Amino acid sequence: MSKVWFVTGASSGIGAGVVRAALDAGDRVIATARNVEKLRSAIGEQAGDRLAFVPLDVTKEEQARQAVAAAVEKFGRIDVLVNNAGYSLIGNLESLTPAQIEQQFATNFYGVLHVLRAVLPVMRRQRSGRVFNVSSMAGVIGYATVGAYAATKFAVEGLSLSVAQEVERFGITVTVVEPGFFRTDLLAPQSVVFGELAVEGYDAPAAVKEQWQGYHHNQSGDPAKLGKALVRLAGMETPPKQFFAGSDAVSGITADLEARLAEARAHKDLSVSTDGDFERPANDEQRESP
Repeated sequence: MSKVWFVTGASSGIGAGVVRAALDAGDRVIATARNVEKLRSAIGEQAGDRLAFVPLDVTKEEQARQAVAAAVEKFGRIDVLVNNAGYSLIGNLESLTPAQIEQQFATNFYGVLHVLRAVLPVMRRQRSGRVFNVSSMAGVIGYATVGAYAATKFAVEGLSLSVAQEVERFGITVTVVEPGFFRTDLLAPQSVVFGELAVEGYDAPAAVKEQWQGYHHNQSGDPAKLGKALVRLAGMETPPKQFFAGSDAVSGITADLEARLAEARAHKDLSVSTDGDFERPANDEQRESP
């Protein structure tokens, strides 16, 4: 039976790659973006009635609900959600304005939240569903000059891993996707915002901008191949909770996790020394939680 996909940020890059891969697999797709004409131009309409374009600004909660309602009206269900819409905000923290940081969260985190909250009731009624929230390698590892962007992606990680435990009883799985550098338009002028406040002691904003623009379309990851990988993951009975996408993500995240474990072991005695000398009730089962 063919699946119904709901993809945000589908007009380019990873989103467009997912749409094409799902259509190639014989599935049906609701492709969303703020600009429907750009969607049509990027994806084409060769798939006929297996493809529908729906306008969606993910920062608008009501638009998310309306887009999901349109998807259900069109295809009757949603089997796979790919929360992909987002953009980059780059610059040393002090070079960014509060408004820039708030807008970054509005799109990259609250956008994911709005769409997820709109789709989950549909999947609960179905007692099935696959959710892929696109984070980043920067959602696991912090990097200089991407602190605000990384913060939004770390938030997506925490949301995804927590919600996964809440909805598994309904037959819904949640996977957080952590791409490395993929050859998309994420660093194109229309998709990236740079800090502009010059602060003594840091690299000049122009230098930071020049450095990052040098990566544009020199990335090693292929969005088309990532789209195919998500199609495979969507077909798994038990997809992973986290998926490192790209060789750079695998090597970088693995090395970071190993370094964290080594650090945790080095400070283990001090860490456990903070436990209280309290008498615990006989029936108390200490939870592994904060």
